[in-house]
Amino acid sequence: MCLLAIGLVFVLAGLFGAGLGAARCARHQARMAADFGALAGASRVLDGADAACGAAGALVSANAGRMTGCRVDGLDLIVTAQVRVAPLPGLIRVATATSRAGPARELVGTP
Repeated sequence: MCLLAIGLVFVLAGLFGAGLGAARCARHQARMAADFGALAGASRVLDGADAACGAAGALVSANAGRMTGCRVDGLDLIVTAQVRVAPLPGLIRVATATSRAGPARELVGTP
């Protein structure tokens, strides 16, 4: 009986670890999709918000994400992406990440 209890503890710990790993991978995937989408869209900001968000959305989708937000702030593009993850059977969560991309800015006071 004690051996079964110890085995169950190991199985539950393994499921918990697998769930954490899946959630962490989804977070990284959402961050990557948002980063790449923002970079792709930032190159099209001068063509208008629709063109920039269209380019960003295409790249977010190509990275298995769903774009939930896109806005232009000056010459910057801010993209929010979501990725669905099922860390455990029957449990579905959403990982969200936001990224900003735009032209490089000169830092004041650097030589």
